[in-house]
Amino acid sequence: MQGQVRTLAALLALTLVSACTLIPEGRPPQGYPAPSPTPVPTAPPPSQTALLAGVRPGPAIEALALTSARPAAALRSFAESCRSLLVRTDQSGLTRPADWRAACTAAPNWPAGNAAGFFTAHFETARVADGNSYITGYYEPEIAGVRTAQPGFAVPIYRAPPDLVRAWPFETPFEQRVGQPPLGRFDADGRFVAYYDRAAIEDGALAGKGLEIAYAADPIEFFFLQVQGSGRLIAPDGSVMRIGYGGQNGWPYTGIGGVMKDRGLVGDGPGQYPGSMQGIMRYLREHPAEGKALMRLDRAYVFFREVTGDGPVGALNVPVRGQVSLAADPAYVPLGAPVWLSTDNAAASGLWVAQDTGGAIKGANRFDSFWGAGPTARQIAGGMAARGSAMLLLPKGTLARLGIR
Repeated sequence: MQGQVRTLAALLALTLVSACTLIPEGRPPQGYPAPSPTPVPTAPPPSQTALLAGVRPGPAIEALALTSARPAAALRSFAESCRSLLVRTDQSGLTRPADWRAACTAAPNWPAGNAAGFFTAHFETARVADGNSYITGYYEPEIAGVRTAQPGFAVPIYRAPPDLVRAWPFETPFEQRVGQPPLGRFDADGRFVAYYDRAAIEDGALAGKGLEIAYAADPIEFFFLQVQGSGRLIAPDGSVMRIGYGGQNGWPYTGIGGVMKDRGLVGDGPGQYPGSMQGIMRYLREHPAEGKALMRLDRAYVFFREVTGDGPVGALNVPVRGQVSLAADPAYVPLGAPVWLSTDNAAASGLWVAQDTGGAIKGANRFDSFWGAGPTARQIAGGMAARGSAMLLLPKGTLARLGIR
């Protein structure tokens, strides 16, 4: 979610993720500082697009069992996505804003009782690459937290700091300054350096700067909330504060699940902890010193903001909804597009809407399914690792315009 650093199933697959979508921008001082000896983490090269991966027509949309696939909920989420679909540049190269106009015009007034008919009337199916999909899960965590520091709530939750900016290090040749500059900060000598990593922030690098928006009770629960990218803080008096993704410090994500697997700490063998979220959390609690060191291997750190509304907000700046919203790689899926999944897990099969992104959600047919909030959502998301096939639902006429038959 806008949050998105999160995917639980990626954790379960031992590839824990940082799913961030909105990164606050900053304005560096005029000119470029002297060369910095501190390496600044940079973004990986851009991925290929759906068109480069290969797109072919899918089956007739009438062949899909839309009536049994929560079509009314998908129609609602699609309609909410239209404000972005009609203006947003599609990174996948598949669609243009004009392609969505007819469906988006019809969606708000389409009767919910015939939602399946909406998708049949306005969409055609397409497969990207081989269509083979892998689906994980995420949810909106609920953890103990308060707005102001008090005994038992000592883990600060920070908003994005104003000195977190994007800039090119002085030593970066101009011909290499392509795309977004990296995130970092300007130090006291005016050099652009990497931003404080997780360990430095936990050790107090941001303390006393007035950046705290709340305090959590449990550092491990807060770590996993950062993985998810948004959540709810429940105070002792029952009051709730919803927080959403507010930025990230620029360091690449390191999945501790993969590290634990490599070290033989989790898995199916004797003496190993289960490779589930619950198993990983159990190890962290039963080995506090080792657990702290493991979490600090993930140098990425997520900042938050208070959010209001009826749900956490995804990459399209609209609410993501349980059992409807997917995170996808926008290089392969137009964000806002409906997606049909047929998998070996019945819970993940059916009609979804791609409304979010995630740090580990990369590549064709890689999705992260959102399950809402609460214990049931946590349980389902924590165990979600489905495989099957995926089809995009594109506005009718899109494939013909692209010359795909």
